Amino acid sequence: MAEREKECCGHAASATPSSAAHAEKNAGGGADGSAQAHAGHHAALQAAQDASAGHEREPRDAHGNPDAAPASAGALRDPVCGMAVTPESLAWRWHGETFHFCNPRCLEKFRADPGKYLAPQRQEPAVAAPGTIYTCPMHPEIRQDHPGSCPLCGMALEPLLPLDAGEENPELADFRRRFVWSLPFTVIVVVLAMLGHRLGWLHGTQQSLIELLLSLPVILWAGKPFYVRGWQSVINRSPNMWTLIGLGTGAAFLYSVVATLAPGLFPAGFTMHGRVGVYFEAAAAIISLTLLGQLLELKARAQTSAAIKTLLGLAPKTARRIRDDGTEEDIPLTHVHVGDLLRVRPGEKVPVDGLVTEGTSPVDESMLTGEPLPVTRRPGDRVIGATLNTSGSLVMRSEKVGAQTMLAQIVQMVAEAQRSRAPMQRMADVVAGWFVLGVVAVAVLTFFGWGLLGGAQGWLFGLINAVSVLIIACPCALGLATPMSIMVATGKAAGAGVLFRDAAAIEHLRRVTTLIVDKTGTLTEGRPVFRAVTPVNGVAADEVLRLAASLDQGSEHPLAAAIVAAARERNLPLDDAAGFESASGIGVRGSVGGKRLALGNAALMRQDGVDIAAQAEAAEAQRGSGASVMFLAQEGVLLGLVAVADPVKVTTPAAVQLLREAGLRLVMATGDGLATARTVAAELGIDEVHGEVKPADKLALVAALQKSGEVVAMAGDGINDAPALAAADVGIAMGTGTDVAMNSAAVTLVKGDLRGIARARLLSAATVANMRQNLLFALVYNALGIPVAAGLLYGLTGWLLSPMLAAAAMSLSSASVVGNALRLRGVKT
Repeated sequence: MAEREKECCGHAASATPSSAAHAEKNAGGGADGSAQAHAGHHAALQAAQDASAGHEREPRDAHGNPDAAPASAGALRDPVCGMAVTPESLAWRWHGETFHFCNPRCLEKFRADPGKYLAPQRQEPAVAAPGTIYTCPMHPEIRQDHPGSCPLCGMALEPLLPLDAGEENPELADFRRRFVWSLPFTVIVVVLAMLGHRLGWLHGTQQSLIELLLSLPVILWAGKPFYVRGWQSVINRSPNMWTLIGLGTGAAFLYSVVATLAPGLFPAGFTMHGRVGVYFEAAAAIISLTLLGQLLELKARAQTSAAIKTLLGLAPKTARRIRDDGTEEDIPLTHVHVGDLLRVRPGEKVPVDGLVTEGTSPVDESMLTGEPLPVTRRPGDRVIGATLNTSGSLVMRSEKVGAQTMLAQIVQMVAEAQRSRAPMQRMADVVAGWFVLGVVAVAVLTFFGWGLLGGAQGWLFGLINAVSVLIIACPCALGLATPMSIMVATGKAAGAGVLFRDAAAIEHLRRVTTLIVDKTGTLTEGRPVFRAVTPVNGVAADEVLRLAASLDQGSEHPLAAAIVAAARERNLPLDDAAGFESASGIGVRGSVGGKRLALGNAALMRQDGVDIAAQAEAAEAQRGSGASVMFLAQEGVLLGLVAVADPVKVTTPAAVQLLREAGLRLVMATGDGLATARTVAAELGIDEVHGEVKPADKLALVAALQKSGEVVAMAGDGINDAPALAAADVGIAMGTGTDVAMNSAAVTLVKGDLRGIARARLLSAATVANMRQNLLFALVYNALGIPVAAGLLYGLTGWLLSPMLAAAAMSLSSASVVGNALRLRGVKT
């Protein structure tokens, strides 16, 4: 604790009265008045003095008297460092709850990220809201209004939308507990089976009994969920991997129990090392390995809801409401009603969708449009919830709240699109569904065939041979067929800068016929850069750039940042601008070197009476090449044009060429203007262009192409691309883009290089072929072994396959699958 306190709090005695008062004033908010700031000043100073003296303060009430409830006060803890605090310590309200801090540094850390410090402390289970719909991640057609298990596969049902709490999946926690507690038993059983008879530790029957006792908790407790799912697959007539796992491990375990407790039932030929051969280690190892596989799968499934959780996190937690008497208060976002007047201060997010009534400010709407340039909003303009107010102050009237906001609709679209995906490993599930029926049928025929036709010991041989059939058909190889190929392929792809999220993406990518690409951040760099300066009236080009950059130093607009950066790269001396003012989204004005400057679009020039007719053709040429053009005037005289553009990535032309050669149909869909979009498309040779599209438009485009029979991939980098990324057969996100886009997509290009799509398609084809080969290997080994295990060759050769040899064949089939999957590492992409 002492080390943590030192790390989080630093030297408490260094907290000065001024810093303490400042922190408490910020914590209390504007409505609490100076009295609270003064009280915070005193409390923080006293806390610092007490901390330096090495003791805790006596609890006191709000008037400074000893607290009447010391037990309750003593329970107060700083959520950051864990130190004991009192009601007089620094305080901050968050989500309706007051938290106390030992000094300003802990307060600042908490305010920056409250969830970081609260998540470990709050362990109450997440509670779903009334009316929550639960569905199966493997069978999205299964839906119900309460938690439970899927009737088809036995998996725990999940809410359609993630719960608003930082709790991990209870199924993941349960499987982790079962795996951790059962693993030591499995290891001991395997070691005994491998080395016990060689080292002479125990007598044969004693070793079998110890292995039975050690494997009981693994089979009956750790493996219980698998047997439950296997039984559900039987009663629901939906055979799957759980059916095979239950049959294989159950048969091996029951056979071994009989061999241990009644060894006299078996022929002498089945006795080795003083005991009848048992397979407790095989059953236990399969259960533990299956648990490990489920842990990895559940962790991967948790990422499916990461995009939605990120989207939900975009919305601010509170809003600042203006009361009827003109005073203001901070309220939870859920308390905002239609018609409320809300203030949005600089740097804050717009709380809900609404209409601006006062003020003018650039608003960053990239979460909606995906475009990097803020849009100036003024009275009468509509603003969207979760967009960022950059510099000015706005007053807005709320129009849409709750589920009606644009953000809520995007969340719903992403959720629905994600649930519509095909389940992972469906190829193995389909094969296993038919395979298990055949295996069970053969085992039953073997048992009755030997029992009725095998003479005096026919039923015993029938039981042994039926168990051999089930063991050789154990699902190890079949279960590894798809995952091993996927594991190797994902590792290979990661080395090439391509991240696959699941098996479905690898299976689908090779079949893609149409690729929809966003423009900004996908085809282009996604950030404006200086392109050119065109001087007029005999002014040097560097002088035009220097004056424009000097004026733009006072602007936070991305276009201004590009101009300033270009001037600094050329080492041009910049002067301070006096009287800087923003001209309502059309440009800026100010004085540099005692002369009045204006920098902006044609509308600003008209306001200032500047004649730009002679440069109209040059400006239009720049716009035709996809650039934004600004005019610079000094004392009413035009000095030149400055062009800024979002350049195409260096790798994009080669990527487009590769994709076109691969036979893909390319479609551009962007929220940018149609003229600019067409210019970029023409430069790259893309024929189909859709401009000024919103998230719902992109989603509709994906659906329309899919309806026409196309297999669609969507490549994008912005939040506005998330619904289309999720709905496409394969969503491809740029690693240089937003977290929401990457969480919504099944494939991520780490460096944002579209050439990775061509490489990934080649790997996809090789991987699917490898998966089919693995399935074939698994089935061939089983198909060759099952006739021998069933005793069909006994009359000709006298061969019977004991369960031990059946287990060896099972291991050999697994080894062949692993070896074949590793060949993918040599695939050239």
